Amino acid sequence: MTEDHDRADRTKIGDDDLPALARGCAVLGGGGGGDPLAGVLMAGEAIRRHGAVDLVDLADLPADGLVMPCGLVGAPTIAIEKLENGGEGGQLVEEVQALTGRPVVAIMPFEIGGSNGLIPLTWSARLRLPYVDADGMGRAFPTMPQMTMNLAGVPSSPCVMTDERLNTLVIRTGGVGWTERLLRSSTAAFGGAAVAALYLMDVETARRATVPGSVSRALALGTAMARPAGDSLDPVDVVVGELDAVELIRGKVIDVERETAGGFVRGSVIVEDAAASRLLRLEIQNENLAALEDGAVRACVPDIITVLDTRSGEAIVTEKLRYGQRVAVIAFGCPDVWRTPEGLAVAGPAAFGYRFPYSPVDPGHDRAR
Repeated sequence: MTEDHDRADRTKIGDDDLPALARGCAVLGGGGGGDPLAGVLMAGEAIRRHGAVDLVDLADLPADGLVMPCGLVGAPTIAIEKLENGGEGGQLVEEVQALTGRPVVAIMPFEIGGSNGLIPLTWSARLRLPYVDADGMGRAFPTMPQMTMNLAGVPSSPCVMTDERLNTLVIRTGGVGWTERLLRSSTAAFGGAAVAALYLMDVETARRATVPGSVSRALALGTAMARPAGDSLDPVDVVVGELDAVELIRGKVIDVERETAGGFVRGSVIVEDAAASRLLRLEIQNENLAALEDGAVRACVPDIITVLDTRSGEAIVTEKLRYGQRVAVIAFGCPDVWRTPEGLAVAGPAAFGYRFPYSPVDPGHDRAR
């Protein structure tokens, strides 16, 4: 694979591509999806042992082939210490094939954000299955209904769960609400973090029910962020330019409140720009959900809010935010599907209990601040 990450050249993902993929996934995750570091290490080991992974477009797969969306579930704070063993994907595929009586033709991350854009790549390498250039969010969200497959009417059941000990559970429900409820309680029983496959579907369905090109987007973004030594460009400005994002504030983290409860990381973070006498508050549920300043909403879900280290431009996941970090908070638009009435119903502010309406990120307006 060359340094030019144009889609036409991207037929394989090799070990050398993982740092770029991780950087892009971290930014797109909006603080969620888990720390990509473990994903880089696991995927790197699998690729070195089993070879580069084929990255495929859904148009290149047989229409009746079975796609397995999968990834990590649970609290990112727990996943930092409760690591996968790498064999979970094989267990998921074996169970899915037994349930459906059909072979899995490709693995797809159910979200591109954070480590969830990388961990399923480990399973693709180990199982020598192609990796689909698509996902079910175009970002990271904390719950299972917040996937484009749900909007497209794809059943979430059966859902297969397993953990690093390969304890395995099959959940069959009558709707995605019960899938989420039982999956969340089962994740707690697994110790707060596990992996799952759900929204099983054929390729023809996946073509209309997913966010296409998300893996390519993460790779392209991560490649742009990797600047040569001596480059004088501001790393935050590079990310803002690539995403047509809004820089909400640049300053210091002065307060972090965070707790792990009910399978989620919840809390808030305050960033201070002392020179301008400004404070920005971030509301968190695994991901950054809303950014508020002086009582006004600067950005909110389903748009993506990401915290960047000002020196490196690297994204900081919510479980690693700490007092004293020098950061920039940026916001940028989500995939269009989330801005539809159906998308806002499951992933807009009201879906998280907020009473304020959704207001799309507007780069032209906010850059004037």
